Amino acid sequence: MNGIARPFMLIAVVCALGGMVWGVQMSASQDHLLSPAHGHLNLLGWVSCAIYAFYYHLVPSAGEGRLPRLHLAATVLSLGLLVPGIPLAIQERTEVLAQAGSLAALVSMLVFGVIVLRSRPEKATIAHQR
Repeated sequence: MNGIARPFMLIAVVCALGGMVWGVQMSASQDHLLSPAHGHLNLLGWVSCAIYAFYYHLVPSAGEGRLPRLHLAATVLSLGLLVPGIPLAIQERTEVLAQAGSLAALVSMLVFGVIVLRSRPEKATIAHQR
């Protein structure tokens, strides 16, 4: 896996490992208060980033240019804000990080949507198979 697909997959693996360790810790302590943050780490970090990585791998032309780098930056920003922001919101300390992270996640998905709409999977997939 090369190009922009690689950092997305690396982030996915790190998030999966972090989510698993966090899940084991919650289970061992029988304290599931922060399970919404754990769920967001798994869904946005592991699942979404893995899907992004596979898409960019299967459609290499989609990973070219500035837009995919913006997508990666928005994704990293969203994870960096949401994962600590949700526990802070649950503990009623502040909702600002969770709100900002949610907006960054929305921007990330909108950018990905534009990338998907602009890409030509048929040609890219054929070129990739050669």
